[in-house]
Amino acid sequence: FAKLPAGTVEDLLKPENKDQLTDLLLYHVISGMVTSDMVTGDMSVPTAEGTELAISVKGEEVYVGEGGAKVTDMYDVMATNGVVHVIDAVLMIPAPPAPTKNIPELAVEAGVFKTLVAALTAADLVTTLSGDGPFTVFAPTDDAFAKLPAGTVEDLLKPENKDQLTDLLLYHVISGMVTSDMVTGDMSVPTAEGTELAISVKGEEVYVGEGGAKVTDMYDVMATNGVVHVIDAVLMIPAPPAPTKNIPELAVEAGVFKTLVAALTAADLVTTLSGDGPFTVFAPT
Repeated sequence: FAKLPAGTVEDLLKPENKDQLTDLLLYHVISGMVTSDMVTGDMSVPTAEGTELAISVKGEEVYVGEGGAKVTDMYDVMATNGVVHVIDAVLMIPAPPAPTKNIPELAVEAGVFKTLVAALTAADLVTTLSGDGPFTVFAPTDDAFAKLPAGTVEDLLKPENKDQLTDLLLYHVISGMVTSDMVTGDMSVPTAEGTELAISVKGEEVYVGEGGAKVTDMYDVMATNGVVHVIDAVLMIPAPPAPTKNIPELAVEAGVFKTLVAALTAADLVTTLSGDGPFTVFAPT
């Protein structure tokens, strides 16, 4: 640990860096027994943090991790619940490889978004979502689309329903990056369609939209122009709230129609325009 840059250990031990510290330590742990006699050549094993750990053999010596921490002669130290190998350096979690595909290319490559890709194509959104971004996309799988009522997808893909399809797809898109570490509680974000999208956290799970589509364990999938979170249901745009005020009440509430309200009052038209209607009013400010 003393080989680390000055201040590194002190920073890691701060309460606000607990998650980073936890990941670092779990990168040093393997679930299961790996003793020296099991290491017969170069190999990799999954760590408790989730990233693969490279193990390499050079002559009589064994090294672990990308930086090549050397296993000392204190190896195969047996405990009641496992085994310890002493190393001469702290293992650092390697940075994930830089993404090489944009969002539509990721969707095509995955093979489980055929309906989504067909919809993006029908709505002429492939080029848009291949742009610089960054975008955040909540991506429904083919199974998610299959949950819709029979005939829904087929209707949406018809040319005459292109505007409706476009709005629906853009409701799944956020302009900007929203990664899992940014979601610390219930929140809402504006979608590219224009409506706010609710994000809620329940225990370890994250749900989006009024219907509560669940974000699967395929989240934070990085693309060259944004990030994708896979969801188990198609998000439906919520209906706008029903109006609660009649036309004169709206005019009064807005505060920019004082002259109009005075004129309606003088003309005894307030009662008329408070009636059942329906009316269409072109309202001068």
